[in-house]
Amino acid sequence: MSKPYLIIAAGGTGGHMFPAQALAEVMLRRGWRVKLSTDARGARYTGGFPHSIEIEQVSSATFARGGLLAKALVPLRVLGGILSMSVRMLRDKPDVVIGFGGYPSIPALGAAWLLRRPRMIHEQNGVLGRVNAIFAKRVDHVACGTWPTALPDGVDGVHVGNPVRLAVKERAGAAYIPPGDYPMSILVIGGSQGARILSDVVPPAIASLPLKTLQNLRVSHQARDEDGERVATYYAEHGINAEVQPFFTDLPTRMTEAQLVISRSGASSVADISVIGRPSILIPYAAATADHQTANARGLVEAGAAIRVPESKLTVETLAEQIAAVLENSHAALQMSLAALAQAKPDAALDLAAMVEALAGHASPQSEGQDT
Repeated sequence: MSKPYLIIAAGGTGGHMFPAQALAEVMLRRGWRVKLSTDARGARYTGGFPHSIEIEQVSSATFARGGLLAKALVPLRVLGGILSMSVRMLRDKPDVVIGFGGYPSIPALGAAWLLRRPRMIHEQNGVLGRVNAIFAKRVDHVACGTWPTALPDGVDGVHVGNPVRLAVKERAGAAYIPPGDYPMSILVIGGSQGARILSDVVPPAIASLPLKTLQNLRVSHQARDEDGERVATYYAEHGINAEVQPFFTDLPTRMTEAQLVISRSGASSVADISVIGRPSILIPYAAATADHQTANARGLVEAGAAIRVPESKLTVETLAEQIAAVLENSHAALQMSLAALAQAKPDAALDLAAMVEALAGHASPQSEGQDT
């Protein structure tokens, strides 16, 4: 008997790819064959995917980039991608197709809709992304990572949470060492977009902390390639022990070791912070569609697990004050850590996998409680 077959379609950012990876890991353990459909940008995030996953780059396009000619060709490229994927699905029929958002998910979801294959979407944010908004009424189920999620009239969502990668889940609820008069760590992560303002404001905010704090401090700062050298130079000139990289492959480890996380409030970042359980200062990306990063941050902020600083109010002085409020109050930092854990859904990937299997009409033996 052949393995059940799942196509995962995801766009080219970590926010789409990381939960897709988490689901893929579970489905492989449950005996499924899994194919990832993405584009060249998404392929950059596949290094952590299990090697047995088939990876297929597809043709898609977006109106958000390129000149007039490129934008005029978008409908043709999208249609070509859907037709090409339809031909492949006729030859190799998937049991389920699930989209995680982003324009590269259009070909697989479009083909599944045309061929009436079982299909669903997972929305990570509190507001539907453009592609998921298109397909919300054209799929069998809508799974939601952030709750509540704003959905079109007549569409019901199922709150499963945002799946986290195995490397994150393995550190779920890791013991938190509150800040004190000993070595401490701050993790700064900006997501795949809009991180420049963090590179402008965070280093001087940290540098303005009391010398006693700085002497104990180690900083891991994720910065764009074009910002990395100047950020690293600033830290070095101010005697701050800092490592600056465009991407940390060991991010879950660094988050586990951190006393404080300063981050955009992308859905995957919020999920990781919750599952590991760390105090955070969240700075929603002001240009995010429908201000969805503010919606993503709401749960942690209202629970007392995070401090939200709107980008419009982000200054060196304001951020330094909030950093000090966490690092100089060990009891409050510990309570923030516990509050973050209370918001976590570490089994989101398992719940999403159960939805996939129910849609396919069967459950694998491993789904009866053997996942860890």
